[in-house]
Amino acid sequence: MNPMQGRRLAAGLGLAATVLLAACGSNDDDRAALACDSSLATAFQPDAQTSVVAVKAFSKGDALLLSGSASANTPTAAADVCMVKLNVGPGNPGPAGAPSTSAGIGIEVWLPAKAAWNNRIHALGGGGWQGGPAGSATAIASTAAAAVAGVEGAVSSVTDTGHAVTGTGAFAMNPDGSINQTLWTDFATRAIHEQAVKTKALAAAYYGRPARWAYWEGGSTGGRQGLNLALNHPEHYDGMVANYPAIHWTRFITSELYPQIVYQRDLGGTPLSKAQVDLVSNAAISACDTVGGTHLGYLIDPAACRYNPVQDAAVLCAADGGSNTTTACVSRLQAQALNKIWYGMTSDGSVPDPATDNGWQQVIASTLMGNGLQRWTGLTRGTNLGLLAGAQTEFTIASDLVALELEDPTLAGTSFLNAKANGQAGWKQLSYAQLNNAYERGLALQSQFANINTDNPDLSAYRNRGGKILTWHGLADELIAPQGTINYYHRVAAAMGGMANAQSFFRLYLVPGQGHGTPNGTSNPNAIIPAVAASQMYGLLTDWVEKGTAPDQVLLSTTTSAGTTRSMPVCVYPKKITYQGGDVGVGASYGCS
Repeated sequence: MNPMQGRRLAAGLGLAATVLLAACGSNDDDRAALACDSSLATAFQPDAQTSVVAVKAFSKGDALLLSGSASANTPTAAADVCMVKLNVGPGNPGPAGAPSTSAGIGIEVWLPAKAAWNNRIHALGGGGWQGGPAGSATAIASTAAAAVAGVEGAVSSVTDTGHAVTGTGAFAMNPDGSINQTLWTDFATRAIHEQAVKTKALAAAYYGRPARWAYWEGGSTGGRQGLNLALNHPEHYDGMVANYPAIHWTRFITSELYPQIVYQRDLGGTPLSKAQVDLVSNAAISACDTVGGTHLGYLIDPAACRYNPVQDAAVLCAADGGSNTTTACVSRLQAQALNKIWYGMTSDGSVPDPATDNGWQQVIASTLMGNGLQRWTGLTRGTNLGLLAGAQTEFTIASDLVALELEDPTLAGTSFLNAKANGQAGWKQLSYAQLNNAYERGLALQSQFANINTDNPDLSAYRNRGGKILTWHGLADELIAPQGTINYYHRVAAAMGGMANAQSFFRLYLVPGQGHGTPNGTSNPNAIIPAVAASQMYGLLTDWVEKGTAPDQVLLSTTTSAGTTRSMPVCVYPKKITYQGGDVGVGASYGCS
């Protein structure tokens, strides 16, 4: 590296990179400035809060383990890669072992061999409350990131968002029951910022040159993280794949507890069985899935479905005037409970007739949903309701959040631990009004929650720096109703000066039948759904950023184990899939209009 290249690199990466380059020296033949061994721990010191936790080189075929013995199922390195684990302080002090005690933000970075590097960073997001072993010296956090480095040849990274706790939001509550603002901030915004900064700095130091392109990819929490970065740190990434994003965090997650509250308040605490829920959900599909005279098995446009089980004799029990004599039949009261779940959370537990309002009326608007009687939308008709309205238990992320909003740990499930009191499933006693109060508290606490809702539609800074965003959301998402993403996109369009301006840098695709990253999110296990392939959107994004090729309609295809193939295009929103004639299972039979 010549002196001019060094000055340009330092200018691009800031003071920390300048210190690194000065420490590492120039390198005319562009060999790696850092080695993948213990020397990296002292050579890489970008700032006083960052320390190297572990460094390990893996050769192609090595078991991806830091401790213990490999088994036949242990993933192996696809190529020679270097793993570096970092800790970024200050963390959060507290009693040893308390969920709210943290050493700092853990970041796990995977670097391909120098000759294999494609000059890209391809960082990955997380899911749920995230957490995990990204900062642990004894466990690997992400074999997916290892695969990105080994197969794709990009530098990849993940973060624990500031806590090692998994499966619970207890880290966000102090031992006295108050909100832990430090770890909320790490979780909501700071960790992903540090992930970007440290990944770029490490790549520049390791290879002796900065990355040419930087991308983010994630779904659910990872989708929210991508949009949060676009809002707050538009400089970090050239492109974002932000799928089924968990934006409107407190709004939609509080509402995820609503189905179980309906069971408690309307059905005496007795949930519907899986057979009952599936019977009615499949009846909704059958009522609304006909295309070209054929039942498709899933819904192309759930917004148009107004199926009402209260008026369907085929699902109602004989005692309620129906014709269904199986054990899966439902009473009118149970059928109305499902109408409530599909409509979504209301402040008082009411629900209109689906013929008048099926829950979609406020979705396609340039104003933020959830500020009236309907606080949030429910899952679409025909979606598998097992995760939110199943017979087993509540969705614990929702009960954890309600406990945090009301600063009462006893409201959470029993996995929620706190010095003041542990979770005792107190949510079961909540009235509709009390759940609505939790919803309001979630909005009032946004400053303490580091504005985790990520619902600001002004993406002009990201647009102006030339960034691109691709998002897809399954129309049968089992956890995050797609209506929230649709509403956000309309508000982005309004803030950007119109739909065409939004589409110039941000494109949304709605995928019929697909779930929360799952190929089939419906209640119909026999549905053959053309689904988004694992790397499909990322490939479209890199072409858009690097070649200027903006994606248009995208053909999706799925082949079953029996060899049956189904295909269908998905459209750049707000265009819709339109049947034009022919075999309903073939993509050529459809267009976008």
